[in-house]
Amino acid sequence: MNTVSTTASQTGQPNLSSWALPSLTFLFFIWGFITCLNDILIPHLKAVFDLNYTQAMLIQFCFFTAYFLVSLPAGALINKVGYQKGIVLGLLIAGVGTLNFIPAAQFHSYPWFLAALFVMASGITILQVAANPYVTILGPERTASSRLTMTQAFNSLGTTLAPLFGASLILGTLDSSDTAHSVQLPYLLLTGALFVVALVFSRLNLPVVQQEKAADSVSLSALKPYRHLWLGAVGIFMYVGAEVAIGSTLVNFIGSEHVLALAEADAAHYVAWYWGGAMLGRFIGAALMQRISAGLLLAVHAVAASALILLAMGSTGQLALWAILAVGLANSIMFPTIFSLALQGLKQHTSQGAGLLCLAIVGGAIVPVAQGMLADQFGLTLSFLLPAACYGYIAWFGLKGSRVE
Repeated sequence: MNTVSTTASQTGQPNLSSWALPSLTFLFFIWGFITCLNDILIPHLKAVFDLNYTQAMLIQFCFFTAYFLVSLPAGALINKVGYQKGIVLGLLIAGVGTLNFIPAAQFHSYPWFLAALFVMASGITILQVAANPYVTILGPERTASSRLTMTQAFNSLGTTLAPLFGASLILGTLDSSDTAHSVQLPYLLLTGALFVVALVFSRLNLPVVQQEKAADSVSLSALKPYRHLWLGAVGIFMYVGAEVAIGSTLVNFIGSEHVLALAEADAAHYVAWYWGGAMLGRFIGAALMQRISAGLLLAVHAVAASALILLAMGSTGQLALWAILAVGLANSIMFPTIFSLALQGLKQHTSQGAGLLCLAIVGGAIVPVAQGMLADQFGLTLSFLLPAACYGYIAWFGLKGSRVE
């Protein structure tokens, strides 16, 4: 079993473990904020570069492909340098990515934007691989789902505030329809914040997590016996893909004629309700999972998400609006619950298991592009059948696939 050791007794500092969760929770807020800005960036750059849905979804493709390419190396990195140094490195790399938005806008280059997104996401991937298992280890295994859900609630606070920030500074500018320059100020501010937080984390004295017999060379082959882990990886793929695909198309869906027919800057404000529902649901879910089976609660939320999508597809106006926004509430507990259920019983393989799960976040690259292709071919509304199907798998995983054999 994983153990946590700290240098508190040696340094005379009180209960360093009490520092760990608040510090990590702030990281969840940061990467949630940055990730959700993509939902504003997509309609903006779609208009600036005159893209179709498939081309615009390359933003999510480049962003989430980084998870696929970087997750396993990140797991090996964390084993070598530790969670805290990995976090600092991840923040610095993410900062380099956001900094590259400045020249990308200056030279009006969509490929440069995509490259910057990849670098930024590579840093965030390292943060994910370090912070998610760190949270599950800092406390009893039986409350890991609840603890990770609570930190994810602050991730949702970031995703709730980001659309308001982006709508004002990106979509709300007078020239946002014909220039990419409006992204420069917000991403310059993010760059400064990331570098400052990296400096702060390099100075913090956090608990040192030591695994029993941590193996630097553990490969995916060591994870083959853990069926629930692999099924959980598929669940992460489906969940992230569905959540990102919906968030990426919300501005266009809400602005369509049969819903509210709003301008992009006005429609973007409603995106905050989608992510705000996830935030509220995670606070509630953290309490509910103290009393209700995590797998059962996951299945109920997944079925609700599918039903809400179908309702939004089959209705118009305010009903369609609030049905699709309510999917955010249904999403609330899914990622942390799938993640913690999949990591049950991995012990010394926890870091590698977390790397595999973060690798599965590539669903955020594949599913949105697939939905974009469906939207170009059959229309935006019908394309929502894809995320609805993804939630069907998640319901099955909660009821059956998450059982440890």
